[in-house]
Amino acid sequence: DLELHLQRCQQLSVTVLTDHQDLSNTELKTITSSTAPQQYRIRAKLRTYKPQKLHQSVKLHCSKCNSLQEVPDRDDFDFILHDSAGTAPNPELHNTSWYESVTWTTQEQKQREIAIHFVKHDEMLQHPEDTLIMVEGGTLKEIWKLTKRFKCVIPVRSTEDDLELLDLSAPFLLKGNVKYYGCKQCSTPKPMKNLSSISAEQQPSWEPTEIAQVLGIELLQYVFIMKFTLVDETGSLNAYLFDD
Repeated sequence: DLELHLQRCQQLSVTVLTDHQDLSNTELKTITSSTAPQQYRIRAKLRTYKPQKLHQSVKLHCSKCNSLQEVPDRDDFDFILHDSAGTAPNPELHNTSWYESVTWTTQEQKQREIAIHFVKHDEMLQHPEDTLIMVEGGTLKEIWKLTKRFKCVIPVRSTEDDLELLDLSAPFLLKGNVKYYGCKQCSTPKPMKNLSSISAEQQPSWEPTEIAQVLGIELLQYVFIMKFTLVDETGSLNAYLFDD
């Protein structure tokens, strides 16, 4: 557990970074006055690290515009789903050549109409574990139940002409317990009919990268970022960890 490890490191008088065993130790003041790139081996003390909570280290990164953003929380997603549920599914968009649609009305006091569109392959429905579905009007709880049953779930809403993605503050795709997001700045969302090109493939894999590409989405990657402040008798140095 990295968080416990870091806490232990802070309790020690000296922390030794053991990379570059072939190099002798270099004082921090020498490193801060040198030009990059260089390789050094240091003997230093960990003074602070950020963020303090490990889950806050996970961010979303766009490789195209190099932006970083926070991972939206479940309340943001829930709000977008509730907002989109206010638009009733358009029956004219049901049961096309490449997907089959099922609708029902909830029994709760404030009734909702839900539509699920099952994407077909060779004009046939696939096994649930191989199927991509598009969902209109579902709640967060209902969406998560569907991800346990089907390979991929895409939350959508109806327009006059086609199904479309929700606001990109929401995940555009859910696969298992992973939510996939698109960059608002670099994406140009396309109608859902573009998915029909994947369903026509010999063996549709429904890989997030391929789905993102045909839907005009610049896929955001989950990255892990931390900042460490290291000190010795000669000065201090900020070290940054950035990894997929």
